[in-house]
Amino acid sequence: MGTIEIIIGVGLLLVCVLLIIFCLLQDQKTQQNMTSAITGGSNDSFYGKNTGRTKEAALNKITKILAGLFFIATIVVNLIPNLINK
Repeated sequence: MGTIEIIIGVGLLLVCVLLIIFCLLQDQKTQQNMTSAITGGSNDSFYGKNTGRTKEAALNKITKILAGLFFIATIVVNLIPNLINK
């Protein structure tokens, strides 16, 4: 294994651990079942209108970025041995 493979592998492990942590930190959405149909489930409250500025929105954004990095790093780790051997 080359140095580049080791560095990207460690980066992939770090991204995986961070992705798991940020997924576990997120709150569960409880009103996505039949009770939301009965109770209305609308976002007309102050909290519903300002969801872009909350802690949950920041966690969602970080999770999406980490998921993208995970997919990119996985592809790179799988392509490097093929490129080095040619």
